[in-house]
Order: sequence, then structure tokens, then C-alpha cells
Amino acid sequence: MPPEIVTKSLEAFSESTILSPAPQIVVLLIDDQIIIGEAIRRMLASEPDVIFHYCNDAEQAIHLAEEVAPTVILQDLVMPNIDGLMLVRQFRSNPITCNIPLIVLSTKDEPKVKAEAFALGINDYLVKLPDKIELVARLRYHSRAYLNHQAQTAALTAQAQTQKLEQALQELRKTQSQLIQTEKMSSLGQMVAGVAHEINNPVNFIYGNLKHIENYIQELLDLVHLYQAEYPQPSTKIQSYIETIDLDFVAQDLPKTLSSMKIGADRIRQIVLSLRNFSRLDQAEMKRVNLHEGIDSTLLILNHRIKQGITIIKSYYDLPLVECYPAQLNQVFMNILNNAMDALLEDSDKANKQITIQTELTNSHQVQVRIQDNGCGIPLEIKNKLFDPFFTTKPVGQGTGLGLAICYQIVEKHQGEIEIGSGPEGGAEFIIRLPVQHFS
Repeated sequence: MPPEIVTKSLEAFSESTILSPAPQIVVLLIDDQIIIGEAIRRMLASEPDVIFHYCNDAEQAIHLAEEVAPTVILQDLVMPNIDGLMLVRQFRSNPITCNIPLIVLSTKDEPKVKAEAFALGINDYLVKLPDKIELVARLRYHSRAYLNHQAQTAALTAQAQTQKLEQALQELRKTQSQLIQTEKMSSLGQMVAGVAHEINNPVNFIYGNLKHIENYIQELLDLVHLYQAEYPQPSTKIQSYIETIDLDFVAQDLPKTLSSMKIGADRIRQIVLSLRNFSRLDQAEMKRVNLHEGIDSTLLILNHRIKQGITIIKSYYDLPLVECYPAQLNQVFMNILNNAMDALLEDSDKANKQITIQTELTNSHQVQVRIQDNGCGIPLEIKNKLFDPFFTTKPVGQGTGLGLAICYQIVEKHQGEIEIGSGPEGGAEFIIRLPVQHFS
């Protein structure tokens, strides 16, 4: 029969067997004998879930398979233009058809040929013409197995895409929290540094001149005492004024007042130094710093909260200088200490509110900072969420949920670790481990 007649016969076969609008099984038969194609078409004609395609030209088989996307392929093993096993190799090497179930049809049941065909990757072997019931059963089995495999592959692909989207979302949220916190800390740091600078100049002027004032006052008092020694009997007017101003009290209290002013000015200088140490805007690169200075500066800034009834217990080990971004680590201490104070101050009935800060050298390459409070502790069900961006247990408007997330990112950036534990009295404990030195 001429090829064009075969083509018409193929179209007739396809059109006559589309009995279901949504077929589940798509069969492609490749056999050079038209009579075999017609016989198998008749076997499948009564199956509503089967759509049938036929090709009698092995050289066009791959192209047709790509076009009709069969769920199972029936293939003759002996054809005039191409070796059947060669066609099997072509199907298995093609990325579009490599996983489609392949059932070989042969007039002989030869073990050696079957073994070779199975070695090349066929899924089944039938002697033609097969029994209709067996043929339909095998077609359904292999098609459904293939469709299930495709569905599983699609599900895995969708799952992988979902994981990528979730990861991208986490990265987006992380970046968003970093941007928010970076802007927040940049503004805070600039404000703190600006305030510290504006206070520092006049305070240094006052502090620098207090010594001269002390000398001048002492000289004036010495002069008064000299006058009293040389002229023990002052005039009535002078004696009246001495009694009015209580000269003896002034002479005793003035040095004390001056000393108090000096202590106050020195205290302001310490606060300014702590503010500058906390912001450290001039240190964009890693520096080797004393962690205790950063902790103490943070405590000084939080002193107004500590005065509300919180006892700070410090147990400092003789730590080496730690290579870090100082302002960022100060922010970690600030966030953790603030949270500890929040927990303690919210419990108005609790007496003896305490925060313990311990530092130690765990080995020659790592330091550890433990911050513990004796508050109510952290519920087990939320421990795993505390470092998630935007997670907060505080009322709306009182917490952003960024503090501990930023702490985690900063410690991670320093190649360190941060973990949550329980304090000795059931409160919360944060353990921060940092390398002494960073290695690229």
C-alpha cells in the first residue's frame, strides 16, 4: 500500500477511536504491517479511555511520538527500514520519550532477543497478536504507572519550586528586616554620635576649667583667712556681713560643691564616651575591641531602666580583644538586655529582679557571653520562632519582631552562634559564642 494511503488510514484510525473527550491512555503503535495496526485498533476501539495512534514508518516514529505524547508505545521488533532494537535505543536516548513505557511486539518468543530488548530498557514483551484482555490490561498498567510517575515528578518539581519560593521569601524578609534595622541603627547611631559630639565640647570646656576655679577659690579663701589673721577685729559692717553670709559655712561648703560639680562633669564625660563607644560610626571595619566595654556602655545607656529595681550581676573573665564590628555587637547586647528588662519589669509582683552577665573564654579561639534573667522564662512552643523576622510576643505597637532576628544575623555575620536556654531560676538565658579572630 502506498504511503499516502497509510497516512489516510492512520487519520481514520485516530478519528474513529477518540471516544472520550479526556482520554487517559494514549497508545502509539509502530508496525510496518497495516493489518496488525487495524487488528489492534479493533481490539481497543471499545475502550473509552484509550486513544490510538498508528505509524507504519519507523523512521517517523520518534517525530510522531514527540507530537502525540503517548502514555505507552507498542513497537514491532522486526521492520524493514530499521532494526527494532535500534529504534528502542533511539526512544531511550531521546529526552522526550526516554521514560515512556515501551512494549515490544514480536512473532517469536525468543529468550535471547527478549533479554537484549529488556537490557536496552523496554518495559514489556508480547507475542503478536496478543490476547485482547491481556493487551488492554498491560496497556492500562504501564500507562497508569507512567502517568503516576509523571504526576509524582510534577509534584516533586512543584515542591522544589515551592521550596525555592519559600527560600526566596525568607531571603526577602531577611533583607527587609536588615534594611529596616540598618536604617534604624544608622539614624540612631547618627543621632547618638551627634548628641555626644554636641555635649562633649562644652563638657570638656567646663571640666577643663574646674581645676582653675578650684585653685582660684582656694586662693580667695586663703586671702580671707589671712585678712582674719591680720585684722581679727573687723568693722561692725564687715562683721555683720560675715554673719549674714555665714562665712565659715561657705568656706567649708564651697570646696565640697566644687568637688560635686567635678564629679558630675566627669560623669557626663563618661556618658558621652559610652555613647560614642556604643555608636562607633567611625568603625565600619572590623576592630579588635574589649567586649566588656561594649557591655558596660550598653548598661550605662540602659541605666534609667536598671534604676527601676533591677540588679545587674557581672562576672567577667579576663577576655582577649575580640575582632568584631563593635557597634553591631553593642546592638546585640542592647536588644537582649532590653528584652530581659521588659520581662522583669512587666512582672510587678516579682521581688529581687536580677540580670546576670557572664563572660568566659571557652577555648583559645572562642569567647562566650551569657545573659540570664530570673523572670518567667520563655514558653517552649515559641522558642523556635524567637529568631524569625517580625515574630513578637509583645502587644501591637510595642515590638517590631526585629530585635532578636537582627541579633541572630549579626552573630551569624561574625561567624558565631547564639542559642536560647533556661536560667538557673527558670528565667531566660541567651548564650553568644564568638570567635576571637576571623579567618577569611
